Amino acid sequence: MAIALLLYATALLVVAWRSRTRATIEYLLAGRTLTLPAFVATLVSTWYGGVLGVGEFSYRFGISNWLVFGVPYYLAALIFAIVFASRARRSSALSLPDQLLSAYGETARRVGASLILVMTVPAAYVLMLGELLRIYFGVPLLPALAASMLFTIAYVALGGFRSVVSTNIVQFLLMFAGFALVLPVALARVGGLGGLWHALPPTHRSWDGGMGVQFVAVWYFIALQTLVEPTFFQRCYAARSPSVARGGVLVSILFWGLFDALTTFSGLAARVLLPELQDPVLAYPALGRLVLSPFGNAFFAVGLFATVMSTAHSYLFLAAATIGHDVIPELRARSDERRWTIAGLFLVGAAAVTLAFAMRSVVAVWHDIGSIVTSALLLPVALAHAPPRVRFRPAGAVLGMTLAAAVALAWILGRSADSYPLGLEPIFPALAVSLLVWVLDRCTSPAGWHGLLRPGRVSEGR
Repeated sequence: MAIALLLYATALLVVAWRSRTRATIEYLLAGRTLTLPAFVATLVSTWYGGVLGVGEFSYRFGISNWLVFGVPYYLAALIFAIVFASRARRSSALSLPDQLLSAYGETARRVGASLILVMTVPAAYVLMLGELLRIYFGVPLLPALAASMLFTIAYVALGGFRSVVSTNIVQFLLMFAGFALVLPVALARVGGLGGLWHALPPTHRSWDGGMGVQFVAVWYFIALQTLVEPTFFQRCYAARSPSVARGGVLVSILFWGLFDALTTFSGLAARVLLPELQDPVLAYPALGRLVLSPFGNAFFAVGLFATVMSTAHSYLFLAAATIGHDVIPELRARSDERRWTIAGLFLVGAAAVTLAFAMRSVVAVWHDIGSIVTSALLLPVALAHAPPRVRFRPAGAVLGMTLAAAVALAWILGRSADSYPLGLEPIFPALAVSLLVWVLDRCTSPAGWHGLLRPGRVSEGR
């Protein structure tokens, strides 16, 4: 196991070393030259870091995993491909805050950059890497978190976004190969797909996993975060052409569907073969140990590490690039974006390790940060590409983002032992506030909001 992981780590370092560059546009967006295969590999692998959570969910709730963590995100990605992908590439923006600057002005850019920075700190994925090191090697959690983050920083710092893309290609191949290895062996143990299906409990064969319509439906709203997902925009900005950006997202949906098939049925196989598993988070590692040879299990473990690391380093670099490209230039008129992005890797890495160790829950990190940032950015980002007569005015965009984030945070802090205020998930009242601000913004004069936001400090969009 240790030798397999060492070979994987060495391969990443070699690929990153070969991708090193000094040019800023190369470091931030790989020179805006991503071809379709590279685009698909980096997007598919980046958007699937929560593999242990998928294993837990499919083990506990069965085939409904596809309707909860699959279909909602396919639909959201399809909307993104049709509405946003080509437009993002045709813009001159290098980041999502740049897009907000173009549509709403400097203040909106600052608020958006702050929200994106919070959203992209990869605490959830660092926690999963730490858990994998603990599971396979018995390393205590805090040293595991620190070691995984320092190694990730090392290879990302070498070549920036080009390193991210190059290593994503390796990780894309490993994540599919790992599950393509374990699933056929597991299915042979249970008598094929038919034997698996008949051996499952009835709830695991039902479309909702026995949890009800509302349980499934809420994920179709949560999946809307795809429309403001900065990793999607970053890859579209880096694509060779608008057609590569749109086509790349569409092809990626097909690969996500295939990978969901592999992971869902692997989780179901774990449920049948390991019915007394105490911690469902361990479904995939336990399945690998049960059905594979030591060599095969080591290869499968590398596939799990690759799946998580592909997302961890993508978010790490995106957060660091937000510091180097969007935050520091606001504070210092002349700054070296590449140097500050590298410094940002260490700042973000420290924040990720601290947050992961403090919260100890992947779901809590996803839920709380996702609720705040998605509700704040969804309408302003979606409308940034619309004609001026439809989108927010600059002051309205700032107010909408600020109030939505504040409402979501208040809802999270107001949670009692078993429910949120009024029985509503934070994302719903926050989105309602954002929509209300937009309606009022379209019904008031341009000067109407300025008294609330310090007159003269909100600039018009360009």
